[in-house]
Amino acid sequence: MSDLSTLLEVGGPVAALGGGASYARAKHPAAYWSAVGLPMSTARLIGSYGSVMEACGLTVAPSRLRVLAVKTMTQREVRPVPPRRGLIRPSTTGLRLRLRLAPGQEPADFAASAERLRHAWGVHAVYVTTVKPGVIELRLVGYDVLRRVRMPRKIPVGFLKVPVALREDATPFIRDYRTIPHQLTLGATLSGKSMYLRHLIAGLAPQPVALVGIDCKRGVELAPFASRLSALATDPEQAAELLPVLVKEMEDRYDLIKVRQGIAHDTPDEEITSDVWGLPEHERPVPVVLFVDEVAELFMVATKKDEERRDEMVTQLIRLAQLGRAAGIYLEVCGQRFGAELGKGATMLRAQLTGRVCHRVNDEASAKMALGDIAPEAVYAACSIPPERPGLAVAGDTSGGWSRIRTPYLSLADAAETCRESAHLAPDLPALKPFRPDVPVRPVETAAPVVLPHPVTG
Repeated sequence: MSDLSTLLEVGGPVAALGGGASYARAKHPAAYWSAVGLPMSTARLIGSYGSVMEACGLTVAPSRLRVLAVKTMTQREVRPVPPRRGLIRPSTTGLRLRLRLAPGQEPADFAASAERLRHAWGVHAVYVTTVKPGVIELRLVGYDVLRRVRMPRKIPVGFLKVPVALREDATPFIRDYRTIPHQLTLGATLSGKSMYLRHLIAGLAPQPVALVGIDCKRGVELAPFASRLSALATDPEQAAELLPVLVKEMEDRYDLIKVRQGIAHDTPDEEITSDVWGLPEHERPVPVVLFVDEVAELFMVATKKDEERRDEMVTQLIRLAQLGRAAGIYLEVCGQRFGAELGKGATMLRAQLTGRVCHRVNDEASAKMALGDIAPEAVYAACSIPPERPGLAVAGDTSGGWSRIRTPYLSLADAAETCRESAHLAPDLPALKPFRPDVPVRPVETAAPVVLPHPVTG
């Protein structure tokens, strides 16, 4: 009886501790990782490093000098050796470990064994990146960082760089317009596409950049940011008037480059290889970022006249995508649906959009249109995004690389307030003044009048 009482006394706290750990792991994974997961995974890694590498086939035959030393000094069997391991660097989301590859090894060998390493060391995922020739870094992620997105505290930001999401390897996804000038972003209703666009605008608002919008949903998507926009078109008719102005602005900037570099005035724009960033700072025009929401609305036609207007707008968009980068004009094309059946020019426009972000879409054809030409294996990842995870997307570029990302929550009110606070930074572009949106004046909040008690008269 006394043994049973002792067991109950000891088992109660142990059960409570186990239940608390399970609750923390489910509801507060970051805290659980720092308190429990990190020490356990580090101990597993240190204790089983050699055996795990051997089981995964990542060991190599020892050098002749090592074989000779082992045979001379001991009678032990000469076994294959694992790659030389560097220091283990813990973080709030996982571990980082650098390995020096043995002769004959390549990073692909470790990437193929990432799933085995994940299970052996008890982590959520393992990612392999190349640091330099002969050195790779294993990034061990302790938990699903995309379930509840928390952006890193220190993010390297700069001009025309906006951190908009978190990658599945716990690194920030930064939209860099200087590196990837144009991008196609697709997503169905409630997929998180609007949240992604909201982060982009809020991140660019405090920078000296001209923001231009085409929102064919009568402006409901971009109108809240009107205070920071230099131009806004809310239907295809206005877009048909705005796009030629942007093309003319691009041509004027090319003329400015020609004058500065002494190039003949009749030289075609396609033969100019330099850009506005080579101009002196006091002569350099401000960059322009064009946001096109619901791009399919620009392709749809109902009459013959609409078809002619559509062809003109698509041609101008393609020209901006082909030549705009050197003139400091960048495109952010968004939509729910994008396919070749939209009409002439759709595939050509897509070919000029280097970056691709695909949220949850309603059909496989849209995912293939976004990612099929750059990373066919990413199409399946995009089609398997669950509806209960808005903001989750697959991001890639024409280099073939891709990864899962998720955008953190940003309220519309906060994004609009950021634009209002940065309204004075909107550059003065005379050509865009006719398209500057009207900003409603915010009502001044006044205190309620004080009601004084009336004297009682008899």
